[in-house]
Amino acid sequence: MTTAGKPAESGAAGAVSTVEVETALAVLPGQRSESSPDSGGPFEAQWARTLELVAGADEIDLICHICPDGDALGSALAAGLALRGLGKRVRVSFGDDPQIIPESLSFLPGQELIVPAAEVPAAPALVLAFDAASEERLGLLRDKAFAAGELVVLDHHASNPGFGTVRLIDPAAPATAVLVDELLRRLRVPLDRSIAACLYTGIATDTGSFKYRATTPATHEMAGRMLATGIRHDLISRQLWDTTSFGFLKVLAGALDRAAFEPEEAGGHGLVWTWVPYQDLALFGVTVEEIEGLIDVLRKPAEADVALVLKQDPDGTLRGSCRSRGAVDVAAVCARLGGGGHVFAAGFSARDGVPETVERFRVALAEECAR
Repeated sequence: MTTAGKPAESGAAGAVSTVEVETALAVLPGQRSESSPDSGGPFEAQWARTLELVAGADEIDLICHICPDGDALGSALAAGLALRGLGKRVRVSFGDDPQIIPESLSFLPGQELIVPAAEVPAAPALVLAFDAASEERLGLLRDKAFAAGELVVLDHHASNPGFGTVRLIDPAAPATAVLVDELLRRLRVPLDRSIAACLYTGIATDTGSFKYRATTPATHEMAGRMLATGIRHDLISRQLWDTTSFGFLKVLAGALDRAAFEPEEAGGHGLVWTWVPYQDLALFGVTVEEIEGLIDVLRKPAEADVALVLKQDPDGTLRGSCRSRGAVDVAAVCARLGGGGHVFAAGFSARDGVPETVERFRVALAEECAR
């Protein structure tokens, strides 16, 4: 098991001066972040309020969505490390019980800041929520977040309805980590390797290693600044995408054997889908978090625009992960099933059986394609 922070290291971790970073980036064009801090715009009042709240807080609770991915946990931990460096008392948490951090994210620095959801106060003074597309995605921390004196929501999902008392929601940002990067710039927190490793993980995971359509020149510029701190991006990428247990291969084999291709679905663009029963996970000692990447295998066939993977929890709940190659807005499809996400990457949960859930998905897909 990778020790926390190991892939981030290149010598002793420490703050990197602005001069060092700017010198390393002198050949890189473009502005510092996805949205220029000096451009004004609709977020300026929200940014000003956020900085005011952070400056006046002694204790801050940082939360992210349940079953956190690299962007959610990376964003929360990057902010936690930065705010701790400013002398704030911080807690990082997410609303699962038990809390399970995927092995692929076990290297992330700052995990000593994570506490169980039960240790978050019933009515915190200030909560910063990261990468939660809806209040339901806060899980066990939903009620505590809404009881907070102030709830600042940093997110990039187009399906976010706009909850919280302060809303920094930018669907144009390729990852929530971009908003955290801007927050730290405004707080004048210098990047160190630990913070950079968390932010790099956030943008790398949510851009599919910089291959998704949302990736921009500014995204690469941000990645360049993270690399300039000395993080080992090669080790981070190996841990994120190229390391699994042998049990995962057995679960993958079963999932691919169950895969079905339905060319007439999605308005004739094609649907490929499969499911993973909890019994397979238990048999091979694999967590449901470990198979998050299965959807990236299933989405490869050129014959199908839409891919769907249903993963079963011990209580029978099905977690649906959905992807589109570009012809279908799967965020809108998943929203019809109570979920949401991005146009080409979204998800939902269901309590019905597999046949019933797939049929509901087909209907939602047909309705969206008929619009």
